[in-house]
Amino acid sequence: MIVKSDGYQIDFTNAINAFKFDETVVSEPTFHGVTALKAVDIIAEFDNEYVFVEIKEYRTEEFNESSGVDDKDCEFKHNRFEWLKTYLKYKFRDSLLYRYTENKVYKPIHYLCLLNFDNALSLKMAKSLVSELPVGKKSPRWTNEISISCNVLNLDRWNELFPKWPATGPERR
Repeated sequence: MIVKSDGYQIDFTNAINAFKFDETVVSEPTFHGVTALKAVDIIAEFDNEYVFVEIKEYRTEEFNESSGVDDKDCEFKHNRFEWLKTYLKYKFRDSLLYRYTENKVYKPIHYLCLLNFDNALSLKMAKSLVSELPVGKKSPRWTNEISISCNVLNLDRWNELFPKWPATGPERR
């Protein structure tokens, strides 16, 4: 099952279903209507799990605060990083809410963010995002975890970790 979104193409070869979740075309069956909620780009369903995929391309120099030239530049980059982390967090949470209202959250969920960051910045974002979702943790009263994993990867790392789901992006066409 090949899904195209934001200039990327991912082949979820062993999926039961995979589709563009943030559909903007009204006539498509996965169109949600206009709401205040955000949506991840792709959802893939497998026998025992769901995979939520968010794809983003940014100018990476705006996010790496360690490459700041002065305190003001570092602060700007830190603020951009925090903004993106919050944005990615709410993309996941709102998508979870959408799926709840569709009665489609009966399997564990993995959250994958495909960004054009280098490995170091991707890892930093993943660690920061994991602490806020919360991943792999549940309250004593909860039946299910919100997410069982969260990874932030670039295209090379995606293809290395998920060879069964080959992905291509704008820079590889």
